Amino acid sequence: MEMDNKVVEAILARRSIRSYEDRPVEDDKVDLLVRCAAAAPSAGNGRPTHFVVIKDRGTLEDLSKVHPYGAMLAKAPLAVAICADTEKTDLSRRYWEQDCAAAMENLLIGARALGLGAVWLGVCHLSDGGTRIQEILGVPGNVPVMGLASVGYPAESKRPHSGDPGDRLHLERW
Repeated sequence: MEMDNKVVEAILARRSIRSYEDRPVEDDKVDLLVRCAAAAPSAGNGRPTHFVVIKDRGTLEDLSKVHPYGAMLAKAPLAVAICADTEKTDLSRRYWEQDCAAAMENLLIGARALGLGAVWLGVCHLSDGGTRIQEILGVPGNVPVMGLASVGYPAESKRPHSGDPGDRLHLERW
């Protein structure tokens, strides 16, 4: 097995990082992160995903106050909101969460590959459906925010996951 493959290493070494160094993420890396996210698979190639890149300290602090698990946003140098135009196509209406989740995962793996740390914060299933986050970011009310990625240079280190599914693996049948 090719454990030295860079893509496999990035997938297995990806961890939720909530503590960041006090330094900005370079614009070229931000561009690559969004490109990774935008390259994710999409139902019927509908591409309903939209990305809001947030660097403004005040906005990040505001987000940290309204997301129940988003305290790290107050010190993160960057966040990316992944949203969906659910009216773009019929498939977008039905599969927007999968499309956005694939984009988020690509962003998280891309972050690891670029030497960054990130954590996925779910938004659309918050008790308010993410409306306070939509308001802070100026996202139209008919465009749900699926999630936020808090991103920065890691100030913490975590061991990679083994990736071993253990007793969760079923061959042919449950």
